[in-house]
Amino acid sequence: MIISTTERIPNKEIIEILGVARGSTVRARNIGRDIFAGLKSIVGGEIEEYTKLQAQAREQAMQRMVQDGEKLGADAIVNVRMTTSMVMQGASEIMVYGTAVKLS
Repeated sequence: MIISTTERIPNKEIIEILGVARGSTVRARNIGRDIFAGLKSIVGGEIEEYTKLQAQAREQAMQRMVQDGEKLGADAIVNVRMTTSMVMQGASEIMVYGTAVKLS
């Protein structure tokens, strides 16, 4: 599966648009990470626990988008975008979406 943030794939022609492929996940912080993050915020610097949590969430959302694209019969997903939103205090959703297409 070709994944691209651009509208086109070099040397390929889009012959059919299949629809929107999407994937999302909702992740919540945990008390252990929050305590460590609170301490880290006092001294400054990157909060690596949250960085890892976000990276895992992005990867899972991408995998789910690819699975959705495969269900649609796509060869590629173009114009891919990511968005995030707070669902409730301490929990965020990451959504990844793009246009599922058939290529020649």
